[in-house]
Amino acid sequence: MERVLGIGGVLFRAKEPERLMRWYEQHLGVACTGSAWLPERGPTVLAALPERTPYFGRMEQGFLLNFRVANLDRMAAQLREAGVVVTCGEPHPVGRFARLHDPEGNPIELWEATIDLGAPEP
Repeated sequence: MERVLGIGGVLFRAKEPERLMRWYEQHLGVACTGSAWLPERGPTVLAALPERTPYFGRMEQGFLLNFRVANLDRMAAQLREAGVVVTCGEPHPVGRFARLHDPEGNPIELWEATIDLGAPEP
C-alpha cells in the first residue's frame, strides 16, 4: 500500500501574505525558497482534536501551527527580545511547549521534543 511521507505543507488564509511570511522568516527562521520550506528531519504530529477543544484559543480558529525547536528557552528569549509575547507551558511527557501568535492572531506552538517518536517503517 502506498502512503504519504509526511506533511507536504500548511496553507492558510492571510490578510497580508507577503508581510506574514516575512514575519515567519524573521522570527521563526521559516525561510522559504519560492514556496518550499525544507525543515530538518524529525517527528511530525497529526492530531484531530475534539470540535469544541479550547486548545487553539479562539473557538473559530480551525488550526494551530506547531514547530519543533532544538532549544525552547533560547527560542523564547529570542522572540521576547523582538517583542513577541511567548508563554511557556508545563513540561509534558513528550517535551516542552510554548505558545505565541503571529501578527494576524494565528496560534503557534513551539515544541522541544524530549522523546524520539521513531522513524517510519520502510
